Amino acid sequence: MERLGGLRRYAVVALQIVGVGVAYYATAWLGFLTGIVGGQVSPLWPATGIALVAFLFLGVRAWPGILAGAFLAELSFVAWQPALLTAVGNLLAPLCAYFLLRRVGFRLNLDRLRDALALVFLGAFVGMTVGTAIGTATQVAFGITPPSLVVPTAFTWWTGDVMGVIVVAPLLLALYQVRSLRAIRNVRPRRMLEGAALVVGSAVIVLISQLTLGAGFIAFPLIVLAAWRFRLLGATLAVAVASVIEIYAAIMNVGAFADRDLLDKMIILQIFNGSIALTGLLLAVAIIERDRARLEVERTVTRLGEVASHLERNLERRRLPPHADLPVRPGEERRPDQE
Repeated sequence: MERLGGLRRYAVVALQIVGVGVAYYATAWLGFLTGIVGGQVSPLWPATGIALVAFLFLGVRAWPGILAGAFLAELSFVAWQPALLTAVGNLLAPLCAYFLLRRVGFRLNLDRLRDALALVFLGAFVGMTVGTAIGTATQVAFGITPPSLVVPTAFTWWTGDVMGVIVVAPLLLALYQVRSLRAIRNVRPRRMLEGAALVVGSAVIVLISQLTLGAGFIAFPLIVLAAWRFRLLGATLAVAVASVIEIYAAIMNVGAFADRDLLDKMIILQIFNGSIALTGLLLAVAIIERDRARLEVERTVTRLGEVASHLERNLERRRLPPHADLPVRPGEERRPDQE
């Protein structure tokens, strides 16, 4: 039985690794669909968010799935040597981010402002530099990217990985918190309808304003509203929708991206994506912290009230002579020692 249990655990781990590899490969192809530099380097690389979340939940043992998924995805475009080197960089970036987050005590609930700041500055800004350096150097060394495009390639690579962390990872962590059917059933239909209307309405408004007027900034009040009404899940969904629309506008050269060169488009796009992602994430976590602090204050007041009531009854009992009738409060029953 013990040996059977061990084999079962190994089988579960193997299935988890395979699942991570499949998820990385699939989301890598989503990134390729938005590839701007050479059809490979994307301003939003969701596979990095998948890899980081896999490390957060499974630990270091998730690395074979990430490496295999990254290698197979890159192998569709380049030879096996640059594909392997790029895959190693794609593995090391989220791995470094994982170790940095674990070092500062990152919590998966993402309900503290310090966790959100750690995810952004340590997990995204610092951790993704490793993959950017290896990936860009590989692209240039094997002649995949001309030297004249080193700066936009590196900038796009880094910001794409960063956006994968601060857009996709919080969304996955928010979805994990409502993963159970019981949590979904507890949501009132009216509130579910409100959330769906907010996400769809935000997508329509941002799409029309961006494609016609180049006014993508209309996304900010919508993201604030989503964070206020639906906390982390609402904010991350709204950010993901607005980011995808903005990337589509950049690829189609419309709105604010019309008649811009590659570097200008990347700067505008990543300033917008980074701004909305930071706004939504930090605001949602700040509201969660406020709600938690309010609940703690209410619980403390309730406990203090119970203690004060208990002390008051003890004082009344000491002041009365033996066998005297104690006042009975509504809802209380007289104890045998008070008869």
